[in-house]
Amino acid sequence: MASACASHLSPGMASLRLPLLPRALFSRPISLLPFRGSTRCGSHPSASISTSSFTWDDVLRVAQPRYSDDDDGDSSDLAGFFEKIRLCNRASEMRSDFLPFVVEDQIVGYVHQGFADHLRQFDDVFTFDRDSLNGSRFGGCVGLHPLLGTPEDRTEAVVRVVKCLGQELIPGIRNELYPVKSSFGGSIIFSLERAAAPYFGIKAYGVHMNGYVEKDGQEYLWIGKRSQVKPTYPGMLDHLVAGGLPHDIACGENIIKECEEEAGIPRIISRGAMPVGAVSYMDIDGYSYKRDVLFCYDLKLPESFTPNNQDGEVESFKLIPVAQVANVIRRTKFFKPNCALVITDFLFRHGYIKPEYVGYLDLLGSLKSGDCS
Repeated sequence: MASACASHLSPGMASLRLPLLPRALFSRPISLLPFRGSTRCGSHPSASISTSSFTWDDVLRVAQPRYSDDDDGDSSDLAGFFEKIRLCNRASEMRSDFLPFVVEDQIVGYVHQGFADHLRQFDDVFTFDRDSLNGSRFGGCVGLHPLLGTPEDRTEAVVRVVKCLGQELIPGIRNELYPVKSSFGGSIIFSLERAAAPYFGIKAYGVHMNGYVEKDGQEYLWIGKRSQVKPTYPGMLDHLVAGGLPHDIACGENIIKECEEEAGIPRIISRGAMPVGAVSYMDIDGYSYKRDVLFCYDLKLPESFTPNNQDGEVESFKLIPVAQVANVIRRTKFFKPNCALVITDFLFRHGYIKPEYVGYLDLLGSLKSGDCS
């Protein structure tokens, strides 16, 4: 196990550093909150709109090719897209504050030293530095007690710890288990409460689907607006369908399930969703270390279809031309951050971001800034 603890950096951590970008990308400032003085668009000078209080009218206004006098509508300016990459890959310089979480001689996560202090009281579950039963030395690693020898034992013990720590340390507990693996194809070492995954630096996987329509030679995307009572990112823009990948369900089956729950898409249509790749990111925020991989799907929908949310998590939907969706991503923070990455991937694949644009390859590569394994 000492070899697994030799370094606090996993192979994918080096990719947290985004490439140096051409100076031309930052030749002029960009506004991430719109409407800084566009009387032509009906807004008041110096007005801005909060990312939690905007309306569909605000979205459609900022989506226009030119929404203000200080925006030239240049779709080749990729600076706004790079900013969204950074929003999902914050504080990489703080990664040395995290200790490797080692189980079965594999690094399965990373635990902030401050959060680790709260775990020390559970000495029948967690080990630190030295395992007194076998004398092994873990240079600054967190482990699980060797008497927890099976995935079931580990799951039961860690679930108990999460419940003891409670909402103050781990907000949003939802009693949904995520499998803990060192990589996507690896064996399940134990299962962990979904809300706790970033506090243990566990790799989490999700599925995000772009639902699009073609009519009159133009592509449109169905965009959802999250419910205002959602515990995370309330009121922000989202994909037509997205969800975490919980224990014991395949990606394709999960998409079909989420299609029904989130948009009322029947299986006869949703089974046509095509897997088209993945994006990844690593985001540090206090004790939280999100190491996420999102599997991307596209589903071409009939013009006659209108989504209907079934689980109360989406406030409403809007069908918007893809080029205008791109403008919203470039100019605002209206989208849930990781959704912006998945739609940016769609823009590459459907030809809306072109090789002629300055920074094309840098932006393309940065969509996999996390450990995509």
